[in-house]
Amino acid sequence: MNGKDKLRQKIFAGARVSPAEAARLFSWDILELGEAADLRRRLIHPQNTVGFISDRIINFTNICEAACDFCAFHAGADSLKPYELPRDEILSKVRELSGRGGTQVMLQGGLHPGHTLATYTGLVREIKKRFPHIYLHSFSPSEIAHIAAKSSLPLDSVIAELKKAGLDSVPGAADLLVDRIRAKVSPRKIGKDKWCEVMYALGRHGMRSSATMTYGMGETETEKIEHLRVVREVQDRTAGTAGRGKSGEGIFRAFIPWSFSPNRTKLAGIKPATGTDYLKIVAISRIFLDNIRYIQAGWLTEGLKLAQIALAMGANDMGGVLTEEKVVKATGSGTRAGLSEFIDLIRNAGKIPVLRDSSYKILSRSPGKK
Repeated sequence: MNGKDKLRQKIFAGARVSPAEAARLFSWDILELGEAADLRRRLIHPQNTVGFISDRIINFTNICEAACDFCAFHAGADSLKPYELPRDEILSKVRELSGRGGTQVMLQGGLHPGHTLATYTGLVREIKKRFPHIYLHSFSPSEIAHIAAKSSLPLDSVIAELKKAGLDSVPGAADLLVDRIRAKVSPRKIGKDKWCEVMYALGRHGMRSSATMTYGMGETETEKIEHLRVVREVQDRTAGTAGRGKSGEGIFRAFIPWSFSPNRTKLAGIKPATGTDYLKIVAISRIFLDNIRYIQAGWLTEGLKLAQIALAMGANDMGGVLTEEKVVKATGSGTRAGLSEFIDLIRNAGKIPVLRDSSYKILSRSPGKK
């Protein structure tokens, strides 16, 4: 039996693959890789369901000290003028989502030089006071670290205060967890180790997160796998924390990979990743991340058709039916979709659409079915 057959046998047996083995998967035929990934999906998620949530991203400011080269959204990128949404406008956006039956709000901003812990806790507290049923999946590890630095407080104190104010969970925006790349494209942002520190601190306070991956910024295939290795290790180390009790699951509810959109950024000369690149990342992520149940199809950045194909290659969630989003839009790319489009896309992929909440609990099975 050759090396490829041994690896294939290992994958189909549900065994954990090593980083070196995962790197070899990039050379596999896309259909063979997809078959292996879909089998791994069935092992961890045997249901033929694909979930989605009704949510809204509110980009409340684009004023950011990080000024990352890969970002077209921050005020210094020349795509948008500096802005900061008034509190009343933020509340109005939440009210609009609530009125449409939405359940989750993602507040996203930059590393604002004038914001302290009181800025964030005040915003969270006011939203929760008016809309206690809305789940706040908000901010980012970099913002949490920024708040701690600006307020001269330890991470644990910041997280404890945010949770007390009503913050429910934190998106694990990770960019690429490889310090060589981070030093080039986001030198003023937290590094890999600090990102991990934030995750462990969230776990200590019983809070959940997600993990993302932005690839296509000049990294090698080995570095892509290194990103996945860090995510898997954090998930392993936080198993049994983050309020999971006996389940054994770690801090991450889901993993979301997406390709870097170079247009209108300081990295505009980089050749964009292809659709095949994306599908391979989805499939390899599913095979390697054996401790994360949900892999989201990145329809916002990759488009609806490619996201639909990803559902046959290990992905089993579509994320949010977004009411609003500005960060991806700032690059000139991004896709819009409504509830009916999500339902049709999932059904046409041979899957069962389910409306879920932020904890991935099913609220409605086959919504919209006549």
